[in-house]
Amino acid sequence: MHTGIKVIVGFVIVTLIWATTPLAIKWSGQGPGFLFGVTARMMLGVALMLFIAYLKRVPLPRHRGAMLTYLAAGLGIYGAMLSTYWSAQYIQSGFISVMFGLTPIATGVLAYFVLAERGLTLFKLVGIVLGVVGLVIIFWRSLHAGQAVFYGIAAMCLAVFFHALSTVLVKRWHGELSSMTVTTGGMLVAAPAYLLTWLLVDGQWPASIPEHALWSILYLAVIATTVGFNLYYYILKHMPASQVALLTLLTPVLALWIGRLFNHEVIGDHAWLGTLFILGGMSLYQWGALWLQQYRAKSKLVN
Repeated sequence: MHTGIKVIVGFVIVTLIWATTPLAIKWSGQGPGFLFGVTARMMLGVALMLFIAYLKRVPLPRHRGAMLTYLAAGLGIYGAMLSTYWSAQYIQSGFISVMFGLTPIATGVLAYFVLAERGLTLFKLVGIVLGVVGLVIIFWRSLHAGQAVFYGIAAMCLAVFFHALSTVLVKRWHGELSSMTVTTGGMLVAAPAYLLTWLLVDGQWPASIPEHALWSILYLAVIATTVGFNLYYYILKHMPASQVALLTLLTPVLALWIGRLFNHEVIGDHAWLGTLFILGGMSLYQWGALWLQQYRAKSKLVN
């Protein structure tokens, strides 16, 4: 299969995985607790990754660039995911994906400083404003529900930052490392950190694990972690970091509907309006200048 087609197929699969992951994250912590849920996912995931890497004889280089890449990937897997799992206790699953819709902003700003990618234009600034307005619309009513929701929002902002920072750092140091190598190396960094965190903060094996939580942990470990991370780093290797972040434009609406259908989450008109602002802002952020250029080109042809 041609590389371009592989990238497109991988992009679609990652979109579907990311759309279902928020609800699975929420379910995995119902009963055993969010720390056990994420730690169990990561321990199963790293064991599976090492097994696959052994079967496929995937190398794990130890030169400076490779080690920095593993640390960068581990930063995203640990920092972003831990913040997301904690936040899932207090906000609806669909809104987790909507919050990640702000990732292109953080990624673009960080990529400007770290990767020397394109600077902030007027369209990007307007897109940022629309995104922030959308976020305020979505959570305006929720903020009156108490401090817990506010903390959930703050945790998701932190998750977005860690994810964006990890993305640009991996892009900087990725080199010729395969996606399997990056994923395995990142998991080897993150999994022990999760285990240590669980031991220090909780350390108690749950008395029982509800069936939906167990299946969610298995889905997250096998599909979201093993398949999702590998495909993510594969498309990251073949696409600019700012374009990879566009995954977060496609998943929010799907995630909102999945949460509504399978978890009976209430989605008010203000939530849809806010989501529209965020997606519109992110679209303008990424393609505004191109749209204006195409419009001017067509106008010249007509005249």
